[in-house]
Amino acid sequence: MARARRFVATARATAPAPAPALSRLARLRHPATASVVLLACSLGSFGALCLLQGVPMADALVYRAAGAAVLSGADLYGFTVTEWGLPATYPPFAALLFVPTTWLAPGALKVAFVAGNVALLAALVRLSGRLAGRPAPLPAVCAATALALWLEPVFQTVLFGQINLALACLVLWDLTRPGARCRGAALGIAAGVKLTPAVFIVYLLLRGRRREAATAAAAFAGTVLLGALLLPAASVDFWTRRIFETGRVGKAWIVDNQSLQGLVARVLGEPSPGLAWALPTAVVAGAGLWLARRATSERRGILLAAFTALLVSPISWSHHWVWCLPLIAVLYAEGHPRQAAATAAVFTARTLWLLPHQGDLDLQLSWWQQPPASPYPLLALLVLVQLSVRSSSASMIR
Repeated sequence: MARARRFVATARATAPAPAPALSRLARLRHPATASVVLLACSLGSFGALCLLQGVPMADALVYRAAGAAVLSGADLYGFTVTEWGLPATYPPFAALLFVPTTWLAPGALKVAFVAGNVALLAALVRLSGRLAGRPAPLPAVCAATALALWLEPVFQTVLFGQINLALACLVLWDLTRPGARCRGAALGIAAGVKLTPAVFIVYLLLRGRRREAATAAAAFAGTVLLGALLLPAASVDFWTRRIFETGRVGKAWIVDNQSLQGLVARVLGEPSPGLAWALPTAVVAGAGLWLARRATSERRGILLAAFTALLVSPISWSHHWVWCLPLIAVLYAEGHPRQAAATAAVFTARTLWLLPHQGDLDLQLSWWQQPPASPYPLLALLVLVQLSVRSSSASMIR
């Protein structure tokens, strides 16, 4: 579990401070104390829930099995683990990074993933503040981390032992450090672990930042090369075969999948929507990247690229949508507190889990069940429209 740090000033050996000074000190200490208590309560509640439910953290166990396959020389894409028969789906480079997970027993690994993800959540809170132009002090970070833990995508990421927060932090850290050396390298590494962040390389190109895009592409190529050198058979298997097997990741039509493909499949009641999904996805991809290129600010461009990627990806599980946190921060910083609160409510409500969710029931939803079954892609489409309107209005004013 994450440890809340307290910074205690050294008391002077002189007479007590006068009353006004004590009053000011109390006003400074109370928010910090309250935020630490809030964070402790939030983490304690989450830990108790994990213990009561016996959370399996299936994804963390898949990562551990992938690392074990690297060490033993077994077929990286031939195994399945957990009661759900989950396979490895990431590039070989990711499996190399998962080797250290084999050093811990499953129980210790789960604790490590919870602690690590909570720390990464705090980092994402700070990075979201930086993206929004509102650097957050430590008490604010503690309070925001305590609340953000219960956003459904964040909650599921920690619950499953996923790496979404790590990838979001890599991308956001890299893109919010203007003028830094080797900017783009962390982005390329993130794309090497999981392909979806590669959309930000296209984003950099469209924004005319060719040097950063080249650095990111070189870093990504380096991850592919390293995987090919150390795991040649697995690399050939992944890049020539497994990368095209989207069904290997899971069923695209279940409510867990909050991409456009999942939305279209459920609306049509068709597990493989084909062109009915491909055509609108191509339109959204083009429109989203075009809007990101024309965005009037870096923060809007980054969010447009992120949500475009989540929409057009064949599968975007609900826990992939941790980019909701930067979105909420930006909406609030730009003077839209009600929209920020409404967005937070959508990502906390968990409406998708209130619907029938067994067998093929996800393909038999009534018309009124469709919006709560696909809250994230519907919200993302609204975000694309709103940000485009604001960008156009700003351009007309200037």
